[in-house]
Amino acid sequence: MAEIPIGVSARHIHLSPEHIEILFGPGYTLKEMKPLSQPGQFAADETVAVSGPKGKFDKVRILGPARGSTQLEISRTDAFALGIDPPVRLSGNIAGTPGIRIVGPVGEVEIEQGVIVAARHIHFHPDDAARFGVTDKQTVSVRVEGERAVVFENVICRVSDQFALDMHIDTDEANAAGINTGDKGTIVK
Repeated sequence: MAEIPIGVSARHIHLSPEHIEILFGPGYTLKEMKPLSQPGQFAADETVAVSGPKGKFDKVRILGPARGSTQLEISRTDAFALGIDPPVRLSGNIAGTPGIRIVGPVGEVEIEQGVIVAARHIHFHPDDAARFGVTDKQTVSVRVEGERAVVFENVICRVSDQFALDMHIDTDEANAAGINTGDKGTIVK
């Protein structure tokens, strides 16, 4: 059975162009620190602070490029520390989610919604989707071997010609199962 590489997604934020300018100044452009597994995506040099009713995180990495809406992706443990209760959602589905205060070097912004715990998912290029026999939005189960072998249920398949094969889980899931970025999983449907 073909294996799928796993990426562990730490807390991060996607910013809209408007919020980049508020936080960093007019005309500001994010600087690429390193490319990510998905084509055209990158970890930016820049970070921001985020604060909720109970706590704050400094140095939250921005992922680029800019997006249509600002979105903070955190783990359930992060949510407890901030004092908020975000739902588990796919990236981009932010309607009705909690907001957060974001502080940059030049300004700050309070978003009314946009905080999620990212649903575990696999990015498939259409060629990979055909090879694995999956379709967009289908859910599968993925087994990861190791000292703390685990089967992840309800893993959402996302198919696009803009994607490269990669499964994303958050730090809570990875820590509980002893998984590191680069480990592999197998679909067991």
